[in-house]
Amino acid sequence: MDKKQIEVTDTHMSVLSGNGRTELDTLLDAKVDRRDVPGVVAEVANRERTLYRGAFGKLDDHGAVDMPADAIFRIASMTKPVTSVAVMMLKDQGFFDLDDAVGQYLPEFKGAEVIVEFDESNSSYTTRPAAREITLRHLLNHTAGFGYAFSNYTLSKLGDRLPANPPLLHDPGTRWTYGMSTRVLGRVIEKVTNQSLDVFFESSIFKPLDMSDTGFYLRPEDRPRLASRFRRINRELRGEPNPESYEPNVFGDGGLLSTASDYSCFLRMLLGMGEFDGNRILTEQSVRDMTKNQIGDLVVEMQPGAIPDRSNAFPYGAGKDKFGLGFQLKEGVEKVGRSPGSYSWAGINNTHFWADPDKGIAAVLLTQVLPFYDDRCIDLLLDFERCIYRNLE
Repeated sequence: MDKKQIEVTDTHMSVLSGNGRTELDTLLDAKVDRRDVPGVVAEVANRERTLYRGAFGKLDDHGAVDMPADAIFRIASMTKPVTSVAVMMLKDQGFFDLDDAVGQYLPEFKGAEVIVEFDESNSSYTTRPAAREITLRHLLNHTAGFGYAFSNYTLSKLGDRLPANPPLLHDPGTRWTYGMSTRVLGRVIEKVTNQSLDVFFESSIFKPLDMSDTGFYLRPEDRPRLASRFRRINRELRGEPNPESYEPNVFGDGGLLSTASDYSCFLRMLLGMGEFDGNRILTEQSVRDMTKNQIGDLVVEMQPGAIPDRSNAFPYGAGKDKFGLGFQLKEGVEKVGRSPGSYSWAGINNTHFWADPDKGIAAVLLTQVLPFYDDRCIDLLLDFERCIYRNLE
């Protein structure tokens, strides 16, 4: 056995006590009963197996169908880590270097402009050339300067006036700002592979990881499992019925449908340092690179809730946490909670996950509630985390 194999084999793997599974059932059931969330599916795993799976509540606002454990969720920005893994796979295969300028592959991003003045009275703005070219690394670690309207006041005021390739909010590499960087990476993947994103993901990631319920398209026979979305309005949950036909959104930064079990397989691969059930997806070095600080002295910055019915301010850990290549990295120690170095992200409908390499576990918590970072959803996430760590053996 070589050194690399020893490192993986010796990684600690925790398990949940029987009492822990009971406590999680009680917690999730109570959160649904209080209408903190309409329904939830949760899973905890180590790299070898599932430790806990629970489903509570109703699939939609009619209350006719109990939430199945294999319910399908719109995971939105939980697509980003999948795209980031795809980029690292292609880097491993020699398609590009992470410090290549994105303009080498998408010429429309050469010579990006940075907003320097914004006039709120008429939503006009002036720009200047960026100090440096945007690299693939900038896109992976969210320092490129791209934003989103729902988490940036300037972009929210521009609305429909934003061009398809919008100006940057700052020079690449100078700040951490959450935005459409991973969408651009999706376009790079399509360019260098000459395949559509859905086809590449299916053949290179989903099939090898046995993620049979994950993709951009909803099969007709799976429609009954699609969880409805809800909004918190005046502190009450209001359901939004699923449309008659599901319209896919095939983008690198969002659009995937998945289940808790499927996404758990993706995280188990990462806990396995790129390997899952004998299939190697990523090199060990790429997993290390993805899950270590890639923003230097910068920190993850709090993003405002610029469109309140879409999102509150986020993320938890802003001001101290770091960012890798696709993941937020936990800094600091809590009394009961995930270890420093744990990596995570989330989707706008309050779908959340993290992986803790120190404890050897991963957790997925899926619901469908807007706005993002709804207070009760975040309370659920934190209570779920504490309950897990109280009961690890």
